[in-house]
Amino acid sequence: MPRKQDLGKMYLKRTRYQQGSLAIEERKNGSPVWVYRWRETNSDGRRVKRKQIVGTKRDFPSKAAAMSAVEGLRLDINTESVASSSAPLTINQLIDHYRRTELADDSPKTNRTKQVYEHQLLKVIGPKWGGFRLKDVKPIAVEKWLGELPIAPGSKAKTKGVLSILFQHAMRYSWATANPIRLVRQSALPVQEEIVLTPVEIAALLTELRDPFRALILLVSVTGLRRGELFGLKWQDVDFGKAEIRIVRSIVDQVEGPPKTLASRRPLPMSLELATALENWRKQTSFPDSEDWIFASPLALGRKPYWPDAVLKRHVLPAAIRAGISKRIGWHSFRRTLATLLQSSGASVKTTQELLRHSSPVMTLGVYAKAVNEDKRMAQNAIAALFLGPSVECSEGEEGEE
Repeated sequence: MPRKQDLGKMYLKRTRYQQGSLAIEERKNGSPVWVYRWRETNSDGRRVKRKQIVGTKRDFPSKAAAMSAVEGLRLDINTESVASSSAPLTINQLIDHYRRTELADDSPKTNRTKQVYEHQLLKVIGPKWGGFRLKDVKPIAVEKWLGELPIAPGSKAKTKGVLSILFQHAMRYSWATANPIRLVRQSALPVQEEIVLTPVEIAALLTELRDPFRALILLVSVTGLRRGELFGLKWQDVDFGKAEIRIVRSIVDQVEGPPKTLASRRPLPMSLELATALENWRKQTSFPDSEDWIFASPLALGRKPYWPDAVLKRHVLPAAIRAGISKRIGWHSFRRTLATLLQSSGASVKTTQELLRHSSPVMTLGVYAKAVNEDKRMAQNAIAALFLGPSVECSEGEEGEE
């Protein structure tokens, strides 16, 4: 037990933040390597030397490049000491550590999510806040910066979300005691209304399309699949006997990955009409085997599926124009449309949630469920009829009813 006179010294003792050292080492076989060295305290209190190979001279031609690569490692080494150290810890260092630990190849996050986070961290957040120390990032400054960004409110909300996740990461490692982004006010209201199609518009669009694109649009309209899940389907994922579709992968920029969430992996029911459409397409395609992509690209000789953006631009949008649809359709429009039609048809929130495979019903209601305008109008007319009499326009069968 320490003596009383030593307690003050113990509490005042500050663990030193380690910068470590980086140097080139020659190897008998192969390219020279960058080696990072540091010291750490072992279980018996002794200071011992440690080292780790960062990469080859070919990987990192300059010392600056190699030093940048060890930023995340340096944070790990100083995990126990940074919280009590007065040494600066910058946002760039935190970004490097987050990318190395949370966006690595073995991360459970989808490839699309990784791409979004990488873009936000390196192209949006880093250039502005990279040189700031964590303690110097203030809510009002972030709020002002977000307000001045020349991007849509939804994109600003995404930037704020990633920055908040970054500070949560810092708190998890005891490098920050609070998350200042939680105090940032920022509206995520879209500049324009989300695009939702009517049943008549979907039917008109299907009329203008030929397989495989007719089957593809019918599939996404009925299931609300995310585009990565849609183009990631293989014939082996469709069980015609059980009338269900299994979601086991997502493909983004032709790179396979897992579905977005655990809830996304739930199998989907398949209607008779959809099953018939898929069976008809399977009879036509040159790639009908179980391991083949359902929407395999002939240009890639079936080894890859079609590119979503190319299908939208070359086939879906021209068909929409021919069908007289002037709305700015995107792949997510079909998912929003399904949610809206389910709600307006009387489906429960729970059913809608399960069909869309949301992890929370709050997501179902808050993001997607928008009542069809015609339903709003008819509902309002029915209420007005109670006050003003049957002269108010009502739906067929409503007029005169009590």
